[in-house]
Amino acid sequence: LFVLVVATAPILMIFPGLMGLTTWVERKGLARIQNRLGPNRVGKFGILQFVADGLKMLTKEDIVPAEADRIVHFLAPVIIVIPALMGLGLLSFGNGMTPIPVDTGVILFFGIGSLSTLAIFMAGWASRNKFSVLGAMRSVAQMVSYELPLVMASVTAIMAAGTLSMNGLVQAQSGGFLNMAHWHVFTPWGFFGFILFFIAALAETNRSPFDIPEAESELVAGHLTEYSGFKYALFFLAEYIAAFAIFGVAVTLFLGGWNGPEIGGVKLGPSWAWFLLKMYVLVLLMIWARGTFPRLRVDQLMAFAWKFMLPLAFLNILVCGLYLWLASHGLWVAGWIVALGILWVSYRSLSESVFRSNTPRRVYRYA
Repeated sequence: LFVLVVATAPILMIFPGLMGLTTWVERKGLARIQNRLGPNRVGKFGILQFVADGLKMLTKEDIVPAEADRIVHFLAPVIIVIPALMGLGLLSFGNGMTPIPVDTGVILFFGIGSLSTLAIFMAGWASRNKFSVLGAMRSVAQMVSYELPLVMASVTAIMAAGTLSMNGLVQAQSGGFLNMAHWHVFTPWGFFGFILFFIAALAETNRSPFDIPEAESELVAGHLTEYSGFKYALFFLAEYIAAFAIFGVAVTLFLGGWNGPEIGGVKLGPSWAWFLLKMYVLVLLMIWARGTFPRLRVDQLMAFAWKFMLPLAFLNILVCGLYLWLASHGLWVAGWIVALGILWVSYRSLSESVFRSNTPRRVYRYA
């Protein structure tokens, strides 16, 4: 028990603070994209704005609707934080730095992560608000739909590494030119799998352009409508920590984990620094996507998951198996050509069939 507490204590101290800093980075980044200033009053460049927001949340009144189920209403924000923090404990942050080493870490991560779906539905149902219930139902449908391509995309990396262990996945990608040549993302199936995983991760964490459950123009704030004070803040804490955790898995599966560049057998920096750098780059891409892409409609969101991403994820598994079989016979070049050709043709075919519209092109006339 003592070892477990010592191993997980840094996670409980570092990542909530990193979440606060990331909120500042996101607000400043989106302000830059939208040609405005963003936070600029509290601290230098507004750097302490997240501290002020945290204190404000702690001191605001906790309002519970009269008809709400008070017990479930209280438990929902508590339960949603637990799987996010537990997911971080399964990651391999560096060489020999896995807080909770489990041989089936990937499966356990996805199993624990599914608890957040239950917490979101608890929040909407307990609020006794029609907008909250609709937002929770949207969120559950979205998370269940995108969890399938998320898991299927990770199967390719597991097949190539031959292990479900987080540390084993990282070690399987070590070696080669600059200690980077064996990263799964540098293969056709790995690149497609990484893109599918990243997109599905945005949907799983309710991030834009998949933030329909919190569509202010339709559902006020979705399942969060009847929450205030620190309970409200816990949902956002869970969202950011879950994003850190799921992008940490993406780094482990496709980007070499804690493996960093090596020159002449000399490691350029500590392993944990490379892991955190890769993970935070994906977080920055998440912020960039929020400031770039418009929100999808509900029908577009579901069609994209079931008609496009899931078939492509299943096909990518077959392509990965064919690639590995050809590579095992020394036919690396043939494997590259065949895998890239099949995936590109499938991507183009699915794009044209799923997103083809019979609506005539709109003609704009300017005075």
